[in-house]
Amino acid sequence: MKTHNLQLLKGSFTKEEAISLLTRLVDVKIKYHEDKIHQTSSEEDIKMRENRIKQLQKELYEARLHIEKQQGRIELNSEIIL
Repeated sequence: MKTHNLQLLKGSFTKEEAISLLTRLVDVKIKYHEDKIHQTSSEEDIKMRENRIKQLQKELYEARLHIEKQQGRIELNSEIIL
């Protein structure tokens, strides 16, 4: 099966830009899970999505801390492989 790649992020950013971009991307994913929670009645699915939201929030927090410690510009690369 042939894959398709979507280059989502590739570049050098200030700390503020990098944090803003990552925050916006994570917010979109959290919103996706919140919408799915509102559409389902499965308790198991709701708990899984709530845990995923918490995990995303934790990972974003850790990424922000990491970025704040860096000197100079931040390199971001993100690719989606279909």
